Amino acid sequence: MPETRDIMIQTEMLMTTTLEKARKDPESMKAKILAVARKIFGEYGFHGTTMRMIAHEVGIDISTLHYHWGEKKDLYEAAIIDINNDLREKFIETEKVIHGRPLEERMAIGIDMLTDYLFLHPEISNLVLYRYFGKIRHEELADLKVPEFTIDSVRSMGLKQDKEHIQFSMVAVLTIMNSIHSFISGESFFRTMIRLDRGEYIDLVKRAIKRIFIPSFTQDGGMIE
Repeated sequence: MPETRDIMIQTEMLMTTTLEKARKDPESMKAKILAVARKIFGEYGFHGTTMRMIAHEVGIDISTLHYHWGEKKDLYEAAIIDINNDLREKFIETEKVIHGRPLEERMAIGIDMLTDYLFLHPEISNLVLYRYFGKIRHEELADLKVPEFTIDSVRSMGLKQDKEHIQFSMVAVLTIMNSIHSFISGESFFRTMIRLDRGEYIDLVKRAIKRIFIPSFTQDGGMIE
């Protein structure tokens, strides 16, 4: 329906503008609300989070929250797009560091950098996994706005991109990323199982992921171009 689509486009433009303002001024109320929303949505998911929970954590009343961000779905979509922007920036930073190095080095450095970054921002992994495996009423809107970085990762790692191998290479990259996300989201559970402090746990996760996956990419007949 044309009218419905027009409303959706207007809402998206308004939300994007609000997000841009929040990112440009990290000390603003919009930015403070967004930071809290990312963490709470990451911990409880879309359905488990209420606007009152976010408002209480920020220390504002509910009307102030609605004034800055509108409805819950708008704030949720902004949180998803915000983590997407952060991930894009981190991938660009990582690509600059690994560019031109041998594949094994590219993978080792990339895994270290991304894992360290995501452990510093666990809400990113939580929100990514919620988005993959959870169901929200407005997920079709969020999905339209959140491109994946699988192809970019395949290119930067120098993996096979011909028609025969591209899907396999993409799944291989997703396997690594989802492994990292799972170890981050399940940290409290996994650390209890293996009885490590946080620093030891992070180091072990990075070593295990590199030991398991790097040989699959670098051995003879692997996925190198």
